[in-house]
Amino acid sequence: MDAQTCRPGFRGLLLVALVGSAWSEGAQTCQEVGKLFQGRLVGAVKGLPDSPRAGPDLQICISKKPTCCTRKMEERYQVAARQDLQQALQASSSTLKLLISRNAAAFQETLETLIKQAENYTSILFCNTYRNMALEAAASVQEFFTNVGLYLFGADVNPEEFVNRFFDSLFPLVYNRLIYPRMTDSSMEYSECIRMARRDVSPFGSIPRRVMAQMGRSLLPSRTFLQALNLGIEVINTTDHLHFSKECSRALLRMQYCPHCQGLTLSKPCMGYCLNVARGCLAHMAELNPHWHAYIRSLEELSDAMHGPYDVEHVLLNFHLLVNDAVMQAHLNGHKLSEQVNKICGRPVKIPTQSPHCSFDSSKENLGMKISVRSGEETLASRRKEFINSLRLHRSFYGGLADQLCSNDLSAADGQPCWNGQDLAQSYTQRVVGNGIKAQSGNPEVKVKGTDPVINQIIDKLKHVIQLLQGRSPKPDKWELLQAGSGGGGMAEQVSGDCDDEDGCGGSGSGEAKRTLKITDCKWTTLLPLSKSRF
Repeated sequence: MDAQTCRPGFRGLLLVALVGSAWSEGAQTCQEVGKLFQGRLVGAVKGLPDSPRAGPDLQICISKKPTCCTRKMEERYQVAARQDLQQALQASSSTLKLLISRNAAAFQETLETLIKQAENYTSILFCNTYRNMALEAAASVQEFFTNVGLYLFGADVNPEEFVNRFFDSLFPLVYNRLIYPRMTDSSMEYSECIRMARRDVSPFGSIPRRVMAQMGRSLLPSRTFLQALNLGIEVINTTDHLHFSKECSRALLRMQYCPHCQGLTLSKPCMGYCLNVARGCLAHMAELNPHWHAYIRSLEELSDAMHGPYDVEHVLLNFHLLVNDAVMQAHLNGHKLSEQVNKICGRPVKIPTQSPHCSFDSSKENLGMKISVRSGEETLASRRKEFINSLRLHRSFYGGLADQLCSNDLSAADGQPCWNGQDLAQSYTQRVVGNGIKAQSGNPEVKVKGTDPVINQIIDKLKHVIQLLQGRSPKPDKWELLQAGSGGGGMAEQVSGDCDDEDGCGGSGSGEAKRTLKITDCKWTTLLPLSKSRF
């Protein structure tokens, strides 16, 4: 007799063995069922049957055979079945949730470090090159980068306003310390007049507008990227704690614990049966799948587009170069500016003063100025790419969740006797439905009605963030800077997406600027004009 002939006989013997083991202590005991019930529900429970008996009061685990369950046990089992599914969902999503939450935290930490680095580069630029205004500039530099961080991490601040405030506060310092380096007016009123005149006399040329364009191109996509990651965590947290319908709870009980009532404590559900129950219970959750897929695709598109002038790392670490350009431009046009300021504010009362100097620790100063190119493995862009590659593996998470739960040791192995909802059998003979609400109309195990308002709310949030992500993805032809939030102001400046002189990308053949700032001594000196550098 060959193996093919023997196999059905072996399965039959296994089925008989499993059924026979239902009452391991003989037909008159429910001892094993009671032990498992108390173990699952933690602690002793009174009123458990000692031996199988008729169960006319049972609502779900109905059987013609004697049962080891009571109505009270059935109710407790139903709660346990819901908890089991919720724990299984949380276990299934734990890897995905950890991936997003860890990377969201890592990206925020990296951005905080970049902001601090950029602030240090700008402060040291003043100390080494424009030392006579360094201390007075420190507060404006700090305020600017504080606002950069607030905006990146979702606060309701306006980039146009804080960029303008920075250059407004810089002009009186440049005017009083650079154009008149040895003589200055001590009145706050005169300095305030100069500050107010900055937008009229344009001492820094197009540089403030260039900074606004670069900040808008880089900060807004990064801000949106972080917001989208936080929404992803919210989606998973919500689906991890969904409430299941009464129909689902009854089906879960019938699948997981009704076999216990017949003493079949070792049995597992048939795969098809498990799929019908799981797909019915998670039908509403499966509706998230196309939106989740689009969410990950939109994150990927935005991440791919965040390079060059759209790369926040590039923009922040080169900000000090634009500040130097601005100061140089005002200094070179000092005579013309003084005439314009005199017309607006009058001539200053010149009083000899000694300019305050910065007093950085030289060791920190030298360390701080070693601006080296970071290796590819360390860049923010490479971290994003690695994250997106991992996240892409979870694009169909919600569509395949029911199948994953049944495959993870919940259902019986192929070819093994299994629980079909009524008894042990060789297989499940009912029709197996697909995923999603529409497919459940023919589900023999779970009736699915209507829609879930919580899921609908999640879908609306995903649609909204997908629109944000797609709207923030830089296009080859243009980038429209739209402020997020109610206090974003009215800045909607369209800037060419191509790299040109206005972006600080073009030049007159000076070549590409390396991320190394060569420092002279701490006397007042000028840097080479960096406005012609190619970023």
